[in-house]
Amino acid sequence: MKTVLVFCVIVGAALCAPQEHYSTQYDNFDAQELAQNPRLLKNYAKCFLSQGPCTSEGTDFKKVIPDAVKTKCEKCSDKQKELIRIVVKAMQEKLPELWQELVKKEDPNGQYKGAFEAFIKGN
Repeated sequence: MKTVLVFCVIVGAALCAPQEHYSTQYDNFDAQELAQNPRLLKNYAKCFLSQGPCTSEGTDFKKVIPDAVKTKCEKCSDKQKELIRIVVKAMQEKLPELWQELVKKEDPNGQYKGAFEAFIKGN
């Protein structure tokens, strides 16, 4: 009986614990505009690679990239996942060399590659 009670308390605590998510501050970020503007897209890529200046948004995005890659964006809202997929696909298509540099920077051993690619495809 004690075991069942302890189990219920643990499950209850886990379900009631606040889920950690990224800030929703940039949920209205215009990812389509970024994806359609090669100059702006390149500036963000350079920011993420520490090869150029960052906007305030770029600085904030850059801080969460390592965790998002490692966790398949588990702390992202559905809206954030949609925005990330738009930007990543644009970088892959329009700036493949910079995309590969970013992949090497954030996942040098390819440990998260398959899972992150599945996330980008929506799986």
